[in-house]
Amino acid sequence: MSEPPAGPPSTKPPTEPAPGQSDTTRTNIWRRAAGVPAQAQTDLLAREEPLEIRLRGESLTVTMRTPGHDAELAAGLLVSEGIVRRREEILEIAYCRQGDSAAHDNILNVFLAPEVEFDFARLTRHVFASASCGLCGKASIEAIQQRFPPLEPPDKVVIEFATLLRLPQLLRAAQASFARTGGLHAAGVFTPQGELIAVREDIGRHNAVDKIVGLGFREGRLPFDQHVLLISGRASFEIMHKALAARFPIVAAVSAPSDLAVEFAEQNGQTLVGFLRSESANVYSRPERIA
Repeated sequence: MSEPPAGPPSTKPPTEPAPGQSDTTRTNIWRRAAGVPAQAQTDLLAREEPLEIRLRGESLTVTMRTPGHDAELAAGLLVSEGIVRRREEILEIAYCRQGDSAAHDNILNVFLAPEVEFDFARLTRHVFASASCGLCGKASIEAIQQRFPPLEPPDKVVIEFATLLRLPQLLRAAQASFARTGGLHAAGVFTPQGELIAVREDIGRHNAVDKIVGLGFREGRLPFDQHVLLISGRASFEIMHKALAARFPIVAAVSAPSDLAVEFAEQNGQTLVGFLRSESANVYSRPERIA
């Protein structure tokens, strides 16, 4: 291997925040290509930092996320957990400002209305916070159905197949942070006519969906029962759980679903689409919503 050229950056380049971009970090790299000398360049990375969410002073969870839309992430998580159902049940969402540590931007306090009751011991997030596949097993499906009843098709939500095929391109065009870093997942809300309503990005695809659910909750748009949810990665059990909490009738993913995601979708009346590409897609459940 040839020696890198003299001069900066160092062999272990430092990272520093990119000015004005809270979701990225600028770093120095050596750009290597076959037959071309190494070149010193800068590159953008997607930031990944822990976010601790506290309820009434007690830690609910610590999740790795890309900074930005943190309040939506917290609200979406609480909706998915069944802790809140109405906007007025959340009085305030604010960063912890105690002390001088820069870490306070990674601690979020959620202030709930006094009448909101919950049991920390029964929150599923403690079970699957560290597992990308989410909960497992039929008992988990039954537990979620106790909080969020299945959808009841047939309904009037239908999307044309040709419109469905255009959605990934529309989502990708709206991924500003992905365009800079190549390292973020996205979740987007579409109308059945193919209009993009909102997009959120995060290093974790579950967090991106939480941000979408939180957006709908905080802006009074829930339920999303006349919309399509598109995610840039795989469709897992946890993704389908969050979609059911927000009442999405159609969930589409550019990659594969898990077996439990398909089972969950079928049992809960959700249309699940996987491997969505510009010319083809697989429909795993409730195909009547795809015209």
